[in-house]
Amino acid sequence: MIKSEILKGHSSIPHTDEVIIVCEDGSFPKNGQKTRILGPEQLAQNQVLISDFKQQKLEKEAQKNWDLFYKRNSTNFFKDRHWTTREFEELKACHKFEDQKLTILEAGCGVGNCLFPLLEDLNMFAYACDFSPRAVEYVKQNPLYDAKRCKVFLCDLTKDDLVENVPLESVDVVMLIFVLSAIHPEKMHFVLNNIYKVLKPGKYVLFRDYGLHDHAMLRFKSACKLGENFYVRQDGTRSYFFSDGEILIKILYNTYISIGNMQQILKN
Repeated sequence: MIKSEILKGHSSIPHTDEVIIVCEDGSFPKNGQKTRILGPEQLAQNQVLISDFKQQKLEKEAQKNWDLFYKRNSTNFFKDRHWTTREFEELKACHKFEDQKLTILEAGCGVGNCLFPLLEDLNMFAYACDFSPRAVEYVKQNPLYDAKRCKVFLCDLTKDDLVENVPLESVDVVMLIFVLSAIHPEKMHFVLNNIYKVLKPGKYVLFRDYGLHDHAMLRFKSACKLGENFYVRQDGTRSYFFSDGEILIKILYNTYISIGNMQQILKN
């Protein structure tokens, strides 16, 4: 079962003649504020790609760049995500009985901005992993970290086997919150195949990420484009921007879920 959500600050339009910009947090402009509209000329800008040499360097240094990000920002960059149980009802719906303990995996946990609010709110055991050694240490140093309720570990989701730290088919919910976009599009299917090995049959993958043409994408300046809908920030970290249909295709096709099951998932 898959519950996916694209960041609400993107424009769902049937053509690319113009794009109406809304806010990154999903809110629309307030009364009296002008809506920025991009025409075909603006959308066609910044089509020059970064050289293959630099792209290979960015891929090789991806872990280093995220580790430096957390070195600069420590635990202060992202706000705690207290909205997850509100936005994803499946987190609570997984409980058949009040005393049932939920098992989750947060893939790409950062410094715990999503993890620790969940531990406070739910009866659960959490596996959590991240690409950055520094981020993992920040999680372990948090006063709320309890090894009896949580296991955090270093993991490159594109190549490290999750089964080495998480039992096969043991997880009720896998959370991918602003994580898949940071991974090279050609490696996303490795991540998805990896997480499905630890997910219980019929359970949930909860996904939220950047949407195509949202404000974060349109702020990128020249010399930032790596590929179609794929960009690099000044600090070397990267971001991909999804459409609703595309993420369903990536998740369903690349994890070998049959087309027959796709219709049932979409209904749910």
